[in-house]
Amino acid sequence: MIVGETRPLLLRSERLITRTPLPWDQFWIVLFLQLSDPLALQTLAPFIPQLIRDIGVTHGDESMVGHYVGILHLSYYTAQALTVLHWSQLSDHIGRRPLILTALFAIAVSMFSFGLSRTFVSLVASRVICGVFNGSNGVVKSIVMDITDATNLPKAYSYMPLPWMLGNAIGPLIGGSLARPADRFPEIFGQLELLKTYPYLLPCAVPAIFTSVAWLITYFRFRESVPTSIPLWKLIKEFFLPQSSTKPIESSHARLPDGWEADLEEVSSKPLPLRAVLTPKVLSMAANCSTMALLHIALTSILPIFYATPIELGGLSLDPPRIGAILAVSGLANGAAQLFFFSLLHDRFGAGIIHTFGVCAGIPFVILFPAINYLARAHGMGLAVWLSVGVQLTLLPNLVMCYSCLALYISAAAPNRASLGTTNGIAQLLIAGGRIIGPALAASIFSYSMQEGHDTWLVYYFLMAIAFLAVGTSLLLPRNPSQWEDRQ
Repeated sequence: MIVGETRPLLLRSERLITRTPLPWDQFWIVLFLQLSDPLALQTLAPFIPQLIRDIGVTHGDESMVGHYVGILHLSYYTAQALTVLHWSQLSDHIGRRPLILTALFAIAVSMFSFGLSRTFVSLVASRVICGVFNGSNGVVKSIVMDITDATNLPKAYSYMPLPWMLGNAIGPLIGGSLARPADRFPEIFGQLELLKTYPYLLPCAVPAIFTSVAWLITYFRFRESVPTSIPLWKLIKEFFLPQSSTKPIESSHARLPDGWEADLEEVSSKPLPLRAVLTPKVLSMAANCSTMALLHIALTSILPIFYATPIELGGLSLDPPRIGAILAVSGLANGAAQLFFFSLLHDRFGAGIIHTFGVCAGIPFVILFPAINYLARAHGMGLAVWLSVGVQLTLLPNLVMCYSCLALYISAAAPNRASLGTTNGIAQLLIAGGRIIGPALAASIFSYSMQEGHDTWLVYYFLMAIAFLAVGTSLLLPRNPSQWEDRQ
């Protein structure tokens, strides 16, 4: 391996004298792009069960609705997990901008297609297409690392939850209020045959139009953040005809991000192959991404199930409106904590301590599940139960902050600047895998443990094992990502 290719991605601490301001002329575009993913997901959530009933795939069997809804979700997340690494690798070669533009166009088409679908097969196809191109969401995270440095990256990631908070709040309102508009608002839409024939086209059109606007903004305002990008046709030519050219690839005229001091050797380095990227630092970072994501997703998937389960079976017997209100407040609290406290905590304690403390918070979080149920059994849904629920939810922002901490380690672990997308893609692949495995596994074990004759604490043993595994892998990380640089 060439010496220049093993240079650290982030600038050394002695060269960082002052904090670089965030490049808001480009960063606001990144935040805007991040909004498209949660908006598309959450807009569909309120009406998908009714859509499944309407197309007749269940043949009137209400118990099968959840099964087909699960297939739609699984098809999306599986397609996303299978493509996120490839999108990230490709973006290291041809740049972030062309991939983002391609993905936004395809996502807009898939959302319109979903609203026009009349069969379950076409619904699945639309979700697969959306998942495949939403695998490019990892590229957006790479852009954040491209346009920041070690001094302002923590601040940048304190803003990243805001689009998700907004999308998770607006999406369900759009999907719930605009589904079947001809029936809900006959005086406005009652004469439109298109909306009578396709009653779910209107709510699907909203995120599709938003994505189209994001395409226009990206095309006209976003500057390429990869200085060594090459045309796709040249990359394909070199892949099939590796001996056809001996001239070095010329870098594009893309401007380096403002405030980034990179030397010529770093800029001219090429993306490394996947095997070369899998260094011990990247493997350590990847292990933490997988265990932390699995823990977070397993815990958050169990929460609504625990709330809805009858008290006598180990839950709290809460109704859907109350569950929704609790989860909404929790989501707002998570985003507010990230926005107002992460940067301050990072400056005071460092990313390593925040990450370890975050996964350690999973241990009391798990213990509180049976404790809350015991209080509900003994004293009913009184003040003690609600205080315990509040204490449990205050632990969740600590775990959410781990995502921002790991973003800093991803930047530091990249073997060179040109391989940043691939390194980030590895992390996003493992996180996406957790989204597939975690909810299904945790929910299945929870249901099994609640059955008569089984150990009701089985699911908590499982969650506790994941928590201890996440704590153990967190010890592989140095206190600060800069320590990885100092060992070069």
